[in-house]
Amino acid sequence: MISRFTFVLLATITFSACVSADTQTTTVVPVATEVSFTHNGRSVHGLLWGKGVYGVVLSHGAIYDAQSWTPLAGDIAKHGMVVLSLEEVRPDDITAAHFYLQEKQGVKRVTLIGASAGGSTAITAMSQAPSKWDQLILLSSVGDVSALGSAPKLFVASEDEGISDAVRRMAKSAQGKENETLILEGSAHAQAIFRTQNGSRLTNAILKHLIKRAQQTK
Repeated sequence: MISRFTFVLLATITFSACVSADTQTTTVVPVATEVSFTHNGRSVHGLLWGKGVYGVVLSHGAIYDAQSWTPLAGDIAKHGMVVLSLEEVRPDDITAAHFYLQEKQGVKRVTLIGASAGGSTAITAMSQAPSKWDQLILLSSVGDVSALGSAPKLFVASEDEGISDAVRRMAKSAQGKENETLILEGSAHAQAIFRTQNGSRLTNAILKHLIKRAQQTK
């Protein structure tokens, strides 16, 4: 026979579990939508998350694809921004992504985030029209930053991956007064940093920079 105390305890536990489950199910997790569009006669493919007037273009590394950005893209979209992760990361595709977000999604300003080889491509794309971009964030990428303009920039690398000194020099030589570096412990490269103990720190740093710029967009 179940005592009155035991019954009340079981009922309390059951109610708490239901509340917890309801809380988890009501958390909105942004879902990616496959998109494709044509720009200057070229077909561009990618994944799209979120809604808002501030946009982010993601350019992945050589061994990755558009879906590899899913965790970060979801976090960004939760803060009221539109995120477009490109399947192919040629400079023309990056330029097309900027056009698509503004013309088709109603975005007013766009940040460009590139990782490794995708970061080098991002540098090339931004150099062609630096005034179009609101901000640049590079993960473990090196290149000529002399033509990137004065937009804010965040340069990220791991201390022991072999390019940290070059990344520091890039931040110092780039135009503009809002250039920052984030050098993390370890040797993880670019998007691999998200899978390390520094993953949350990197994600938070990126979100901080994006939210700040998004709040200035009206």
